[in-house]
Amino acid sequence: SGAGLGKIIQRFPQKDWDDTPFPQGIELFCQPGGWQLSRERKQPTFFVVVLTDIDSDRHYCSCLTFHEAEINLQGTKKEETEGEVEVSGLIQPAEVFAPKSLVLVSRLDYPEIFRACLGLIYTVYVDSLNVSLESLIANLCACLVPAAGGSQKLFSLGAGDRQLIQTPLHDSLPVTGTSVALLFQQLGIQNVLSLFCAVLTENKVLFHSASFQRLSDACRALESLMFPLKYSYPYIPILPAQLLEVLSSPTPFIIGVHSVFKTDVHELLDVIIADLDGGTIKIPECIHLSSLPEPLLHQTQAALSLILHPDLEVADHAFPPPRTALSHSKMLDKEVRAVFLRLFAQLFQGYRSCLQLIRIHAEPVIHFHKTAFLGQRGLVENDFLTKVLNGMAFAGFVSERGPPYRSCDLFDEVVAFEVERIKVEENNPMKMIKHVRELAEQLFKNENPNPHMAFQKVPRPTEGSHLRVHILPFPKINETRVQELIQENLAKNQNAPPASRVEKKCVVPAGPPVVSIMDKVTTVFNSAQRLEVVRNCISFIFENKTLETEKTLPAALRALKGKAARQCLTDELGLHVQQNRAILDHQQFDYIIRMMNCTLQVTFSSFKFLFSFENNTFFPRQFNNY
Repeated sequence: SGAGLGKIIQRFPQKDWDDTPFPQGIELFCQPGGWQLSRERKQPTFFVVVLTDIDSDRHYCSCLTFHEAEINLQGTKKEETEGEVEVSGLIQPAEVFAPKSLVLVSRLDYPEIFRACLGLIYTVYVDSLNVSLESLIANLCACLVPAAGGSQKLFSLGAGDRQLIQTPLHDSLPVTGTSVALLFQQLGIQNVLSLFCAVLTENKVLFHSASFQRLSDACRALESLMFPLKYSYPYIPILPAQLLEVLSSPTPFIIGVHSVFKTDVHELLDVIIADLDGGTIKIPECIHLSSLPEPLLHQTQAALSLILHPDLEVADHAFPPPRTALSHSKMLDKEVRAVFLRLFAQLFQGYRSCLQLIRIHAEPVIHFHKTAFLGQRGLVENDFLTKVLNGMAFAGFVSERGPPYRSCDLFDEVVAFEVERIKVEENNPMKMIKHVRELAEQLFKNENPNPHMAFQKVPRPTEGSHLRVHILPFPKINETRVQELIQENLAKNQNAPPASRVEKKCVVPAGPPVVSIMDKVTTVFNSAQRLEVVRNCISFIFENKTLETEKTLPAALRALKGKAARQCLTDELGLHVQQNRAILDHQQFDYIIRMMNCTLQVTFSSFKFLFSFENNTFFPRQFNNY
């Protein structure tokens, strides 16, 4: 076998569409592992590559690859063995095969439709059907797709096929099929939650698998879990071998690579690596991965466990009910997404009350008061939500969802009207599951708005057709004929209604007010614990108990992220000043300075609590001559 570079043999239309430039370097993504010859006939493969242009618009490149006999190499071999061929009178079967790809580039994300269309072109070729490839390609290029809104369109490429395009009800909601359920099946609840927290806090995430399509599905699933946030950093579900240096980029990303390159990426120090085939993730020691705040983390884990492992709840029963059947994969996918939708509704409860409209500019600017939101939610010290609010995804969320008059979707309804219900159902698993399934039904209906789908028919290639000994190369397409047919089809479509719909706008409901994420009893208990840790640490420092100080100092520094703990520090230091003018040695002084430095860092980062303290006046150091 050998390795080489691919090239574009033909493209249709030959000139770019007015509003869609042709993506450059697409040949790299058709064979992400490199263009290599093979000594065996391989099954045709299909996967979807996602490319992002300079305007941040995505292009979905569906790629169907098959292998055909390498003519040049076969010709060379024939010359070398010409005598043998003449004696036997037989044509020797091909021994070397080269990949060839059929690629469909679109700004629309309909992978199954594109799989069927490319598969139909391949079927006509490999089974030598009496259908013009030129007409198939022209019909495909000129096909009009309806806008989102739940509409259906039946179409045919002209090869005895009958296909259906089903648009979602709302284009703001992700379309996932079964990809989310598959991701949890591959990695498990805890690992997916870790990846979820990683992308929300702008860490680098890398998937690897032996399947290109599984890479695309995993990246799609992880991104969809972020809804209503949108991922704005590099998103490359399938990264070609020639572009592996992108993994050294300083920016966060979601990227997928084939498992053959896992040894090349194993030593990346700041990248979280997920092995889809092995079901594991690797978090480097240098990465501190922030977690969801409690009690949301526990509630989310419990809800996912009930949905993905329904038998767990009755596993210890002496007389368990008949085995509980899992929802079918598409509905299970939506139930998992419903859990994350509830999570974001709880996390962002009351966010609209912290929006500020600034009108001093030519165009009004919407600002989100992060400090007020964190303070009222009781999460000033939570680094997870702080990172989320400071991230680019949340900035886009404020810009897109901040306006008070716009089109609304399922998230707006849940965060405005369902938060109180979610809170009431916290300790009632049956009611919680009922609500999750109600939301899942709406997510499922968004992708499948018409319960009675029209009958579809797409011819498939004959079983084992790729193993035939003698298959003619894919024919050269008549470019002039294709262009003529495209123009004819476009002329027919001129009188068709535009593929757009009017958005229904309304006043966005404000929803419930911002309240603390924890109940008062839990908050008071946790606050008392933190204050006790700070008091004990200060006492150990002044008593010069180094061992006890080293044990309690990390917990005390974490506690100082809270306002009450910072106030406690100043009060305790003031008491020690009044009791006796302590003289601290180097080690004691260092402990005090570390605690005060931590306090000042948290204070100035939130711009809310300010204080000063003259440490060198009250606590002079004891200098020793060594």
